[in-house]
Amino acid sequence: MTYKYSICHPDQKDIEYRNTPISKGEVLQIAKNYPWLEKLKAGDNLKPEEFHYNPSLDFNCIENNRSFCLTANFDEDKNLEFSLWYNRPKKVRAFFGLFGEKEKMVVEDIRFFGLDKSLEHLEHFVNGEYAVVEKLFEK
Repeated sequence: MTYKYSICHPDQKDIEYRNTPISKGEVLQIAKNYPWLEKLKAGDNLKPEEFHYNPSLDFNCIENNRSFCLTANFDEDKNLEFSLWYNRPKKVRAFFGLFGEKEKMVVEDIRFFGLDKSLEHLEHFVNGEYAVVEKLFEK
């Protein structure tokens, strides 16, 4: 599988798109080495009108269009935490089930993970272990 990704920077209005295909190993290295704390601290120092996004990396699988996003935040004690966003095909009921089910892309999110746990879930994603990732998002 190959991936492309985008980056949301706190101080930039436009999202940065990196469309050159990368491998799953590169995905993990980019997420692991990203300066999460530096970007969050820089965002804290911006005026409200200069702040656009929390630091985020969104990895999109080119072959199946599933994506997995890590977005950094500070908790109330200023510790690094993440929300995870997963875009995947899911069967949904159309018109309250009157027209049966159909598959469409759905984004789900979950919050309050540390960096290590977030990277672990990202690794499941790039390894194609979608059932493991989907279990995380069960409500």
